[in-house]
Amino acid sequence: MKLNTIVRFLNKELGVSKIDGARNGLQVKGSEDVQKIVFSVDASMELFEKAKAKKCNLVIVHHGLFWKGIKDSFNLRKKAIAFLKRNGISLYASHHPIDSNITYGNNSELARIIKAKNLKKFGLSHGLVWGWQGIIKPISLNKAVSVYNKALKTKFQIFNFGKSKIKSIAFCSGGGTFWMDEAKKKKIDLIVTGEMKHMLYHKAKELKLNIIAGGHYKTEMVGVKALMELLKEKFKIKTEFIDVPTGL
Repeated sequence: MKLNTIVRFLNKELGVSKIDGARNGLQVKGSEDVQKIVFSVDASMELFEKAKAKKCNLVIVHHGLFWKGIKDSFNLRKKAIAFLKRNGISLYASHHPIDSNITYGNNSELARIIKAKNLKKFGLSHGLVWGWQGIIKPISLNKAVSVYNKALKTKFQIFNFGKSKIKSIAFCSGGGTFWMDEAKKKKIDLIVTGEMKHMLYHKAKELKLNIIAGGHYKTEMVGVKALMELLKEKFKIKTEFIDVPTGL
């Protein structure tokens, strides 16, 4: 399969833009021919070395190498790019598009896990919507946590500051607690996110909002895994998810 064919498909399917602080799309061009694609959450040398060992030609990640305002002070990015090019490995990254995509996104996947219905956009920031909100059949907070712990094979932190029964949920993977105001205004019963910011703990408590946090990494594995299944089916190509957990 030709690299350009895969890139064009992804750009169209994800609605790739370059305005979210990350450079979305093809970041490093390696070989024109792709026999195997590996997927992961974060671009890193550890991932690239594992990709080389897997004899992969294309790496697709959520968090890439290029971010607005972040300098390559110690040439780590430069070294990573050189390694990829030397080994004929291309790098494709999708930040906001994978968070927000209704079919293959982190937040739509978090909604699917708990069978949420009537999804509506949630999480407005700098003109972009990052997450989703939905409705479920009322369940206890502990039951909701149990569903996610099983699905993501992790242990969510529980901040039980709101209602005992959960019906309306906002899905904001990664660092989604910054949308507390929006959640309160929309009468959301639970925010499902990756990490709880220390500086926002007391605000959540005083707003009486339930929050569960499963880790930035764990809540952002689901989008790239969904994308992996799409490409595997679409192009009949070898794919593999490489787990490089941060514990965060």
